[in-house]
Amino acid sequence: MNEKKNSGKMMSRQMKKNLVAYSFILPNFLGFAVFTLGPVIFALILGFLEWDGNNPMVFVGLSNFKELFADSRFKIALWNTITYVIGTVPLTLVSALALAVVLNQKVKGRNFFRTVSFFPYVASLVAVAAVWNMIFNPANGPINMLLYKLGVSADHLPGWAADKHWAMITVILFSVWKNMGYYMVIYLAGLQGISGELYEAAGLDGANAWQKFKNITWPMLSPTTFFVIIMLTINSFKVYDQMYMITQGGPGTSTLVLVYHIYNVAFKNWDLGYASAISMVLFLLVLIVTIVQFKGEKKFVNY
Repeated sequence: MNEKKNSGKMMSRQMKKNLVAYSFILPNFLGFAVFTLGPVIFALILGFLEWDGNNPMVFVGLSNFKELFADSRFKIALWNTITYVIGTVPLTLVSALALAVVLNQKVKGRNFFRTVSFFPYVASLVAVAAVWNMIFNPANGPINMLLYKLGVSADHLPGWAADKHWAMITVILFSVWKNMGYYMVIYLAGLQGISGELYEAAGLDGANAWQKFKNITWPMLSPTTFFVIIMLTINSFKVYDQMYMITQGGPGTSTLVLVYHIYNVAFKNWDLGYASAISMVLFLLVLIVTIVQFKGEKKFVNY
């Protein structure tokens, strides 16, 4: 009898602990369910419907997804998104890692330079985009003025955001500049976790700076690099705000990306069903890329 009472008391205590734990989780779960999970499920259902937000919904089956194959703007947006990802991810990763390695050394004023590097990430996007457009202004921006002084003829100066051949490059450079400070902080945290004894031992063996980086820093940062690649890839596929602030998807369709195309279809054309179908394709694309990256995680981390 005593054993049953004791076990009953233990179960009631455990239940109380569980209820307390669930009470802390519940507000966050409700917020997630209402503002994230619910809209995602609704968007998935909406992909099989035709709806303009006003008239009754009409079930159209796979028509929205079939329309993708004939939509030239969707194909352009998909290609531009892939181009942006391929250009942004490696450049941001290399820039962030280089900054972190340099600013992890005992250099004078390193806290100041860390702050300066991180500032574009926390600053207002509207403000930094305006500054960027001013710097890269084709007519009187300081970058083109410097290029002209260096001998580039006026006819061959880049048009940057105003030129369809340079617009994507301009946005990629802007994204790298704005985001590399954030990933620099992540790399700095990873560098702090590497034991200094490893570098001392390597120095005693006659290793130079490059050999230390190749054989100690890079392998030890593999988990950090994998995390950075995952986050950079996902965020690059979801890019919208940079395009909106700098080029508005132009000139023409040169910087039209998937999220910007979804916005135009949904809130300018009011074709919410088709926009949801595009968003599901984007979701599947990001999911596939992420799964492939996780498949190669062990090989990459154990490099």
